[in-house]
Amino acid sequence: MKADKVYPEVDMKLKRGLLVLAGLLALGMAFAQVTRISLATGGTGGVYYPLGGGIAQIWTDYVPGVEASAEVTGASVENVRLVASGEAQAALGTSGVVVQAYKGEGKFKGKPQPILAIGAMYPNAWQFVTVAETGIKAVPDIKGKRVSTGAPGSGTAVMTQAILKTLGYVPGKDFKEFRLSFAEQVSALKDGTIDVGSWSVGLGPGSLVDLSTTRQMVLICMTPEEQAKVSAENPYYKPFTIPAGTYKGVDYDCLTVGTPNVLFVNANEDTELVYQLTKALFEHVDELGQIHPAGKTISPEYVLKATLIPLHPGAIKYYEEIGLTVPDHLKPAK
Repeated sequence: MKADKVYPEVDMKLKRGLLVLAGLLALGMAFAQVTRISLATGGTGGVYYPLGGGIAQIWTDYVPGVEASAEVTGASVENVRLVASGEAQAALGTSGVVVQAYKGEGKFKGKPQPILAIGAMYPNAWQFVTVAETGIKAVPDIKGKRVSTGAPGSGTAVMTQAILKTLGYVPGKDFKEFRLSFAEQVSALKDGTIDVGSWSVGLGPGSLVDLSTTRQMVLICMTPEEQAKVSAENPYYKPFTIPAGTYKGVDYDCLTVGTPNVLFVNANEDTELVYQLTKALFEHVDELGQIHPAGKTISPEYVLKATLIPLHPGAIKYYEEIGLTVPDHLKPAK
């Protein structure tokens, strides 16, 4: 009788112990299966960082086993290098930089980078900015002035330098060049350290909203002839108009040029993972529009129209799954 009382008790303890062990093993397996994704973005004063934060949150929330985070970086050029080296698993970049990287041109001359696109996300507009006190109203007025062309390694710097070179303005000769981040440009414009700042960014970044609400901000616009010249010599840049009212006190349409931004990954990234990331992004893209206005333009249809390098096979799998036809020029060479 005594044994009858003892053995069930021992058996119950054994079962509980096994259940605890099984739970710990399952927990350990769950941790072991977590895929951590670093999404390289840009500075905190632009669009890449807040939008990238939204993309990372969608991936974390809706792709099982994925933990994604948005990282502050020097933007496009640095982002290519981070993805190519495996230090980041995904990144945002301007088309001009991304195409040059893919083809081995420009800053990547002779060294094509192993990158493929998830897709073009939204258009960047080149926004050349001053404040009313400088008296600068047109691009030629920058002669003899202090101009920031953007942070080193950023898409803004690449775009601004290309545009000014095309229009015949040479740093050191025609203007004094500074290389500042978006946040630094706002501070420098406010305290008069520089006369002009450059932004290659989606409309409405926090840094420009800040400037327009604290100073009489002026957008320096192109003429139609300047637009045409820049577009003719730089195929990644197309005429673009910043609508009146985009910023407080700027009540006029402003002619400039724009280029698509691209979300890209390493060409060797796992196909199933990229498929899951692409699927989650577009199934929950409405959430991005609530984070930033740039998110409202993101769609699979825009991807197929605006992407300028081949898509990753995982992204192609998703677009074809929803019934879209991926053109041959967006399919990577086998």
